[in-house]
Amino acid sequence: MTRVALLWHMHQPFYEDLVTHEHILPWVRLHALKDYYGMVALLREFPNVKVTFNLVPSLLVQLEEFAAGRARDPYLDLGLKPASDLSDTEIAFILDNFFHAQRQRMIEIYPRYSELLERRGRAAPAPAERYLVAARFSVEDLRDLQVWHKLAWLDPFYLTGDRRIQDLITKGRNFSEDDKATLRTVELELLNRVIPEYREAAARGQIEISTSPFYHPILPLLCDTDIYRRTHPNSPMPRQRFQHPEDAAEQLERAAACHARLFGHRPVGLWPSEGSVSDAIVPLVAAAGFKWMATDEQILARSIDLSFTRNQYGYIEQPDRLYAAYRVRAGGAEVACAFRDHALSDMIGFNYSGWDSQAAAGHFVQRLTETGRQYAARTGGGDALVSVILDGENAWEHFEGGGRPFLRALYGELSKHPDLQTVTMAEACANPTREMTGIFPGSWIDANFYIWIGHRDDQLAWGQLADARAALDSPGSADPAAIEQAREEILIAEGSDWCWWYGDDHSSGHDLEFDDLYRRHLRNVYRLLGKPVPEELFASNITTGAATPEITPPLALLAPTIDGEDTSYFEWLGAGAYEIQRTAGAMHQTNAPAAILTRMRFGFGASELFLRFDGAGQLVDHLADGFELTLAFLQPRGVRVTIRHQNGAAAAVWSVQDPATQTWIDRGSTGATVAAAHVIELALSRDLLGVAPGVQVQFFVAVTRRDPAGVVNVARYPEHRPVAVTVPDESFVTENWRA
Repeated sequence: MTRVALLWHMHQPFYEDLVTHEHILPWVRLHALKDYYGMVALLREFPNVKVTFNLVPSLLVQLEEFAAGRARDPYLDLGLKPASDLSDTEIAFILDNFFHAQRQRMIEIYPRYSELLERRGRAAPAPAERYLVAARFSVEDLRDLQVWHKLAWLDPFYLTGDRRIQDLITKGRNFSEDDKATLRTVELELLNRVIPEYREAAARGQIEISTSPFYHPILPLLCDTDIYRRTHPNSPMPRQRFQHPEDAAEQLERAAACHARLFGHRPVGLWPSEGSVSDAIVPLVAAAGFKWMATDEQILARSIDLSFTRNQYGYIEQPDRLYAAYRVRAGGAEVACAFRDHALSDMIGFNYSGWDSQAAAGHFVQRLTETGRQYAARTGGGDALVSVILDGENAWEHFEGGGRPFLRALYGELSKHPDLQTVTMAEACANPTREMTGIFPGSWIDANFYIWIGHRDDQLAWGQLADARAALDSPGSADPAAIEQAREEILIAEGSDWCWWYGDDHSSGHDLEFDDLYRRHLRNVYRLLGKPVPEELFASNITTGAATPEITPPLALLAPTIDGEDTSYFEWLGAGAYEIQRTAGAMHQTNAPAAILTRMRFGFGASELFLRFDGAGQLVDHLADGFELTLAFLQPRGVRVTIRHQNGAAAAVWSVQDPATQTWIDRGSTGATVAAAHVIELALSRDLLGVAPGVQVQFFVAVTRRDPAGVVNVARYPEHRPVAVTVPDESFVTENWRA
């Protein structure tokens, strides 16, 4: 007999900004509509099949909020808004984002949705073309797009079995606002069925529900980032070592408590985030009450100093070593562990989507059967344990019928096969037949942690996390409630998903959103603790594939008259420029406060850094109304210059940051000349900046406003990366000379 342990891993990052309570991306809600309910409800048709579902707590708590109607995301809000009330900016956002679905299986099968995609164009329009493309869409077209964006994500049970949804699909076009309301009713109904369906399946003994650390962190790296040196001894490392096993323990305890609240008991099984294990996590896992965990076959191979090989047909040639549960001992504790068959898991995740469903299921079952036969031959008749563990949501977008035809065929084959028995992971690991002293540190991807700490962007993020974690350890006089919320922000930032998208390993259409949300969580830590936010947390960590602001470099030395007026065409000729209006993002609000600046020019003279700001109306009037402009320098570090209205005129005040206390100290206006009238012009002494020829200066410009309630942040430019300008040396004029 071959025991088959199937584990479907359901996971989404924590998308909510705890300050604004907006969920930045819609994937919890959309995958809940498409996958989470139907994946478990399908098992009612196959009562003899047992499966393990791994539900990550960061997914579950967001799902609860969406089911209760409390959570919001921009996609949901714009999908529900009356189409006739959509602004130009909102229409641009919809056209950019409401076609995020697998085209062959989720868009092109619906004629009207496909027609709308063709009308927009196969790729999202460039910023300069957005409004031209929007002109092709009538209000009726936009309303149809609002409906199809959600309708295409609905569970196959609803697509084929719910009369309300079938009527909408039959109608196809010319939807009404009432149709959108009907779809919202179905959406909330479906969201509210997810968690109860898992409870019921667990209660009848058909599934086991396991968990992962609460916010899905890489536990070994939380315990000690230096564990990465085990596989990459010569790699660069974060600027500060992160070593907080107590955080790893808290992520585990919170996960177990969440599971107990939702499902009535603490879990016995753990899928460590990304299958990431090390000796350091074994006592933490055991202390939290977990009886089993699981990871990848490559971890097993490295742990027992064995190279698994496969024959010409792809079968493991050491089946007796892989297809068994192990007892892992480390740190004075022990936990059972199963190791997934990497190839079998990947067949479902990456290979079978283009196959006929019955043929794919038959092929998979044949592989399981032969694997069991080879194990029995090697061990003299023993029962193999084959663990198949993979993502339980993303693959189905590429399958016919959302993967349901394949799953029905697979479960049907497993139900009737005399030599195969499906078991939960707890059953599979109940009596380990092998033992290991220690486990190799790595993940289910290449048995290492490169994806999460190997790239320069990852290492920068870990350094920022370590700094914020240190700030939490010294909260000063912050309110206890604020300290607790700051701790929550740290736990969220410890999640694996932020570094998954850094570097050149993976890319999505939302890398900038992930990057911004990560840095936003860390900025919130400092704000909650009443500490200055490091300037680098306003700059993108992405060095690969990110959009670059439209900044042109200086081409000549400058010598402008600092008078606040457009004195001469020639005085700023050759300056570098940043066009603020041109680079505002699709969701950038163009209300009056945020739009006071339209252009920035900059460059060096013989001994000064010059800047000019153009804007809406007389900029001196905005200063008088309480607006301020702050040049926040990343290089040189710890320097700011703030332009404000003071004693009836514009003033520029230097501030430096005390390295010990991190507080900002005003140093007066010496070395800064400013004038404000129609424009604002500023000259800063290069000597006071402390920069020499050939050194790069980097800065942002922050727009704030003082009112009786305090200082309000209005805008920050550029949005993702600082302006960078190099102090000219003797070769500058020669290199930039033009006839």
